Amino acid sequence: MHYLCAMSKMKDYRIEMNKLGRQGVPFLFIIDFLSLEPYVIPLKDISSNEIMFHIDGHQNYESKKIFPDEEVVFEAVSLSHERYQKAFQNVMHHLQRGDSYLLNLTMPVKLKTNQSLEQIFHRSNARYKLWFKDRFTVFSPETFVRIEDGMIHAHPMKGTIDATIPEAMQKLLNDEKELAEHYTIVDLLRNDLSMVAENVRVDRFRYVEEIYSKAGRILQTSSHISGKLPSDFASNIGDIISKLLPAGSISGAPKKKTVEIILEAENYERGFYTGIFGIFDGLSLNSAVMIRFVEQTLDGLIFKAGGGITVNSKLTDEYTELMQKVYLPIKHNNN
Repeated sequence: MHYLCAMSKMKDYRIEMNKLGRQGVPFLFIIDFLSLEPYVIPLKDISSNEIMFHIDGHQNYESKKIFPDEEVVFEAVSLSHERYQKAFQNVMHHLQRGDSYLLNLTMPVKLKTNQSLEQIFHRSNARYKLWFKDRFTVFSPETFVRIEDGMIHAHPMKGTIDATIPEAMQKLLNDEKELAEHYTIVDLLRNDLSMVAENVRVDRFRYVEEIYSKAGRILQTSSHISGKLPSDFASNIGDIISKLLPAGSISGAPKKKTVEIILEAENYERGFYTGIFGIFDGLSLNSAVMIRFVEQTLDGLIFKAGGGITVNSKLTDEYTELMQKVYLPIKHNNN
């Protein structure tokens, strides 16, 4: 795939997205956290031997049973509490100084699993899925932005709880820390959309969704924000996307300074994790934030996970939430 190789070296992906958008050519885009290795590929040039995607029902592969009927092993190897504590304290120092007021702190967690990346991709049940050249797979529940009928929509996701806890929904909705965090991210995303759209508004604030995993059920809160784009948005689709990156829900606020703190505190490379991927079909665009992410490394498979930190966060609670997010949203059948 010479086109793919060439595109992997292009740092300014906006030009190609604008060109294809102007021409109405359907394409896939995959952009890493720091936009250092972006891919923009016409759908007709994609081989499912290298890239498989499922985006809200649109996919480029045939669903098939490619694995035996076996007990699925998918377990987190506990992250070093000392490592997380060091990063957490670094973040809290900046939060208390006022350098940031919301920061998404993430860590790589080693996995114990009998599944390959491709098996994980096929077994997982999620609105957005991607398998990329056997380097990583992602099964994300979180929309980045959707564009349809001249409107842009964002669905920031912040706040999780174990659904089996008694009165879990009310506890999640009444949690002051989670509420403050959600207000912050909604305000950030509203400001982000205002850079590219008019009449930006919050259509629905803090609704609850349920996600099923092999380990159990999780409740998450999201909001819906929308705005009206210029009539020629397709010709500037790369500029629109680039102005919104990195995604607010996986960085924080204020965004530029918070990303600097993230790079200092986390002490590892996120790579494609917390980047975005999506498709433009010639008229509409749909995309996801790359969370719920499994990557192949020299030391085996790792799951990258994290959560929002505010000045009111507690170390133990945040560590527990991070580990809780290491799950496989497994299908109930093999098809």
